[in-house]
Formats: sequence, structure tokens, C-alpha cells
Amino acid sequence: MTDVRVPILMYHAVADDPGEATRALSVSPGAFAEQMAVLADRGLTPVTTAELAARWRSGRPLPARPVLVTFDDGYEGVHRHALPVLAEHGFPATLFVSTGWLRGPYDTGGGPDTMLGWDQVRELAGAGVEIGGHSHSHPQLDRLDDRRLRSELILCKEIVSDQLGRVPASFAYPYGYSSRRVRRAVRETGYAQALAVGNGLARRAQGPYALRRVTVRRSTDTAAFERLVEGRGVARAFARDRALTKGYAVVRRTRRARGLIRRPTD
Repeated sequence: MTDVRVPILMYHAVADDPGEATRALSVSPGAFAEQMAVLADRGLTPVTTAELAARWRSGRPLPARPVLVTFDDGYEGVHRHALPVLAEHGFPATLFVSTGWLRGPYDTGGGPDTMLGWDQVRELAGAGVEIGGHSHSHPQLDRLDDRRLRSELILCKEIVSDQLGRVPASFAYPYGYSSRRVRRAVRETGYAQALAVGNGLARRAQGPYALRRVTVRRSTDTAAFERLVEGRGVARAFARDRALTKGYAVVRRTRRARGLIRRPTD
């Protein structure tokens, strides 16, 4: 049980005609419906982020063939297109919201596409979708100083709590970036678990604040999706992503060493 590898699927927008900023990381409504049918046909069992982490924390066994369906940011298509499909299959999911991007009293105008409103978020929560935090303004958290970092985490948590009447238990790092300092701040803010990206399968040994996900994007066809949820060829599928990530990490370290990025030591 301790070495079970779990695919955590990371979605963003679900839309037929997404904006240019979200196109690559979007999926069409038809593709999403087909992908959820794949999960059902193969007997996978979707669980929420909180349930997965709680079972791993307590040592309780996982359900047969677990999988997580997660959405980042808070795009309107999650309510319009994804929710009916999830409801049809009886699947739970997790939505990580950037509170400053959602339509309503806290909207900063930074949302890159058509975003959810809080009434829609409440409907999603009522339908069994776990609502987690994704910061307030979606910055790269590891580039913020301590004050701004904690402000992003606390404000997001307080807004979700105020709007939904429940404290969010799970968090997802914007852009997938974190550090020891960021993970510590997320834990101290009161989130019980957090998801990164990593484009690999999640394992208990990764710890509750660095669980990996795999990216589902517009170019993910049915055959590729089937391989992802079966855990086949994941490293090969995301080899280019990892190379780009490593390259950008070198650039970020170089800039920091030159004083172009100033933040406390991890």
C-alpha cells in the first residue's frame, strides 16, 4: 500500500474556444468527457486531494485503482462543461482557486480567461468538488519575500473560508514552483497537503506537501491519456517538459545569484 503510485491529473480550462493565454493547457469539453469515460471504463476510482492525503497520513488503504481529477485557477468551463460530466459518473474532483482571479468582490482583474463566479464555486462545492487554495494573485511563490508569501496564502484561505463557510484543506502551488520555505509557509498557514506538478505519479514517500501531478493539455490525445492513467511511459511523455523545467531552474538560480531575484534563503 505504501508504494502505490497514483495519477493526479492536472487540468486548467475546459473550453471549445479558449483564450490564447489558456489554449495550450485547456481541453475541449468533448475531450474531457471522453477522458472521464476512460476512467470509468477502466475501473479507476477518483478521490479528492484531501481523501488521498488523509488515507496516506493515517495508513488506511486506498480504494482500488485511485486517481485524482484536479483543476487549477478557476475557469468558468469547470462549472459549465466539467461538472455535468463529473456528476454523470459520480466522480469527485478538486478545484484549486486563485481567489483574486474569480469574478466577485475580490476580483483583481488578473484572470487570463473567463473565470468562475463565487455562486458557481459554491455549486461545485455542493456537488462534491473539493475547493482548495491556489494563492490570491497566482504569483511564483518562491520569488516572494516572507511578508508577501504569507499574505498570498492567508488571504486566499480567508476568502475561500468566508465564501464557502469551510476552511480549505488542500493547496496547489502556482506554476508548480515551491521551496522548503514555501512548503513550510503553506503548512503553517494551515493547509494539510499541497500539490506540485513534476509530471510524475504521486507516491506517499513524496510527503503531503510535494505530491506530483501529470499535466493534461489540449495535445493529450486518447491514447496518451490512457497511458497516463495506467502509469505507462510517463517519464518519456514529459521528458521535454522536465528538460525545460531544469533549464529554467538554472536561469532562476543564476538571476538570484546576481541579485536579480531577491528572497530569503530557503
